[in-house]
Amino acid sequence: MTIIDVFLSSVMALRSNVLRTFLTMLGIIIGVGAVIVLTGASEGAQQGVGERIRGLGSNLMFVKPGAPGEQQSALALPGSGPGLFYEDAVAIGDQELEYIDGIAASTAVGGSGSLIQARAIYRGLSKTTVLVGAEPSYQFVRDFYVRDGRFISEDDLTKKALVTVLGSDLARELFGDDDPVGESIRIFAGVGQFGVGFNFTVIGVMEPKGATATGNEDEFMFVPLPSFQARVAFIRNPRGLTNVNQINIKLTDRSKAEEAKETIGTILRATHAVDEDDFTVTTQSEILETATEVERSLQVLVLSIALISLVVGGLGIMNIMLVSVTERTREIGIRKAIGAKRTDILMQFLVEAFLVTLIGGILGVMGGYAAAEIAARFDIGGSDNKYTITPFWVLVGLAVSAVTGIVAGVYPAWRASRLDPIEALRHE
Repeated sequence: MTIIDVFLSSVMALRSNVLRTFLTMLGIIIGVGAVIVLTGASEGAQQGVGERIRGLGSNLMFVKPGAPGEQQSALALPGSGPGLFYEDAVAIGDQELEYIDGIAASTAVGGSGSLIQARAIYRGLSKTTVLVGAEPSYQFVRDFYVRDGRFISEDDLTKKALVTVLGSDLARELFGDDDPVGESIRIFAGVGQFGVGFNFTVIGVMEPKGATATGNEDEFMFVPLPSFQARVAFIRNPRGLTNVNQINIKLTDRSKAEEAKETIGTILRATHAVDEDDFTVTTQSEILETATEVERSLQVLVLSIALISLVVGGLGIMNIMLVSVTERTREIGIRKAIGAKRTDILMQFLVEAFLVTLIGGILGVMGGYAAAEIAARFDIGGSDNKYTITPFWVLVGLAVSAVTGIVAGVYPAWRASRLDPIEALRHE
């Protein structure tokens, strides 16, 4: 028999019982579909995390309170643990290091995981927000600029002015299409119902930025750092220092990151009068690498689960093929009696198993694409979730399904080829 004869014979055998053929494929369809959807979600999440981290700015370095591995908890009050202060940022800036392009200290309350919550209130409309105490250099360091009005100025810092700049989403939620610049809003910061509220004048609205590693900055509001320190009693420092929970540093060249880390570490240890770091210095690249490693680990996990589905599907194919050999024993005997060779019988059952898994794999890919499109269109799992289906994983899914079919079909095909034609003809 030629390979074309074997192929046509296999197709006819599969068509003779369409329902059983489809049910045999079902395990492969689910397995391949799971590979496509799960790897697409993982790839999308990895790209999304990368975009968020890059959205922080470029060539950035961050200093946070707490020794490496022991950073201050998000639930702790600023200043209650290892300290980080505006004066530390000044000490770094005083060195006038040639590879540092800008420094911006900042502190924030509100948002997920924060003990202190912040709300922006305008004419009875209240919105939960993140209140950020910042200085003028924040714009340049974080590549985040005002769209309307102006940002915080040095004069605002000196006067501890009660002025605020709103994120674009927050401005739209509070004011709709109206211009908020010049309007007065009330900012409340506290724990539960206990806290303080002050009226601030809106001086600007930030350009749209979207979600970053620190959250959706379009929903943030920014006030002068000294005003933040003076008005939010929860974060005042008994030594008269200005508490911050992050110092943002913009480098001229990311290749200088390691040198900058060492120098900054030396400066802060001297400023804090400690031998061991009570702060953590990380670079944007390190954050991205860590996030990528986590996403890869997750990808391995979800892919393992999907491959288990393929293995189960392969066992189902083997089981059905063995049943098929039993049902077609007399047919095999007749074919051998009229001259069919063992290799012909072997090839037919292998091709049948291969076709079942290949067609099932193609249907699985189509189903995976459809499921990903539906999930993306209806925001299943959240509007921030993305599904990025790559040709690599499509080919992997098809290849694994094809190999599964061949492996699952080997034993039934071998068993069919070894049948004695005389005994097979006697089979009822």
